[in-house]
Amino acid sequence: MSNTSAPRITIYSTAVCPYCVMAKNFLKSKGRDWDEIRIDLDPTEREKMVALTKRTSVPQIFVGEVHVGGYDDMMALHKAGKLEPLLNGESA
Repeated sequence: MSNTSAPRITIYSTAVCPYCVMAKNFLKSKGRDWDEIRIDLDPTEREKMVALTKRTSVPQIFVGEVHVGGYDDMMALHKAGKLEPLLNGESA
């Protein structure tokens, strides 16, 4: 069900993060795939995530080059009707 023109979704996460699980379940319910970067397994990726987002919490979600933020941020975008266009590669 992946749309080839849709931007890649990247999730920075850890193994024990309930919000990471909720974010992935939400995206799965939308029929979306994502690349997961486990910062608990790779300290270099943690440093990269903090440099990109200025945040230390997970998940940190990117749709293409757009930093959506964490789970709550993604759900706020969804409720505002701005997540779908972003997921579909349209300008929000």
